Amino acid sequence: MTRTLPFFPPDLFETDRATLLEIVHDLGTGTGQRFILGEHTARFEQALSGTLDGAAVVTCGSGTSALTLVLAALGIGPGDEVVVPAFGCAPLAATVVSSGATPVFADVRPDTMTLDPELARAAITPRTRALMPAHQFSVMADMPAFEALAARHGLRLIEDSAVAQGAVLDGRPAGTWGDAGVFSFVQVKSFGMPGEGGAVVTRDPDLADTVRMLRNHGQDGRQRFVHHRIGFNSRFDEVMAAFQLRRLPGLAGRLARRARIAEYYTARFAALPGIQPPPAGRDGRCFYVYCLRTDRRDDLAEHLAAQGIGTHVYYPAPLPAQPAFAPYARPGAVWPNADAASRSILALPVYPHLTDAEIEHIADAVCQFAGNRKDIEP
Repeated sequence: MTRTLPFFPPDLFETDRATLLEIVHDLGTGTGQRFILGEHTARFEQALSGTLDGAAVVTCGSGTSALTLVLAALGIGPGDEVVVPAFGCAPLAATVVSSGATPVFADVRPDTMTLDPELARAAITPRTRALMPAHQFSVMADMPAFEALAARHGLRLIEDSAVAQGAVLDGRPAGTWGDAGVFSFVQVKSFGMPGEGGAVVTRDPDLADTVRMLRNHGQDGRQRFVHHRIGFNSRFDEVMAAFQLRRLPGLAGRLARRARIAEYYTARFAALPGIQPPPAGRDGRCFYVYCLRTDRRDDLAEHLAAQGIGTHVYYPAPLPAQPAFAPYARPGAVWPNADAASRSILALPVYPHLTDAEIEHIADAVCQFAGNRKDIEP
């Protein structure tokens, strides 16, 4: 019988079931009855800060909310432009539009599928207020180049690090570049949880204070019902904070397992005809999703499905080709690398509880499709 390996595994938190039930019981029956922005949230923020060279961490309702809060805290709004990648997830453009500003799409690099610094530079106009590069799949964007570009043009730098928690580039953690970074804790992320949540990361204490105020209807926490800013409802859940605190010590091990799986795939696929694996190495890598490229993407997905292997397409169309964002695309602009990525990308399972046998089965199936043989041990 063909084994089934879903792309989104239904048992991501199976080993944490007892822990989650214990936390729900303790909080639900505790005398405090504090379910949002309580002591567990504060401890979770402090624990994350300890993994980020002491940068301030402000948790919030989702990764999308984190971007929204950063844009609002930086005062970006109507009349402003933000340079974003043409290839990526919808919030990159949606949060800019929601702020009242205009997303300006620049093409990505063909190898990493992250925003190209030179093309981002060409997209800067007198109305540009910020650059918003995004880490993509298993590769961080070229943050040193974007940091220099932002400084040269006097722009704010927002690092969409939603998929890159735990990644390090040139000795500096993802999320700590520029004015602010963001994380997402939605269940399929590397530090996902059984609920929604996100975080803003910044080395600027004033910016952190503003984000804290904005996430809770503009209140500063000292006096309730005094609203200093027009804010949002983007508060963090105490159950999830306590749950993530329990799981944080194991994150490094899970990330290391993802990295080993990715390295095995890349070694197996490096010489395959018609298959382009992501760039090898560990520096600036996050291994949230393992995406390969092939002109026969749909055929490969069908071949893998026949062997019980789930796959996923990130993303089937560039952002400026999406109906919601097409009105913001500059007339005559083209994004050939984003178009090519949308036609050729396919993600394979890379979650850490895959067994060695399952990893080898996935790699064998890809090699079989390409007409090659296995020759590397997992």
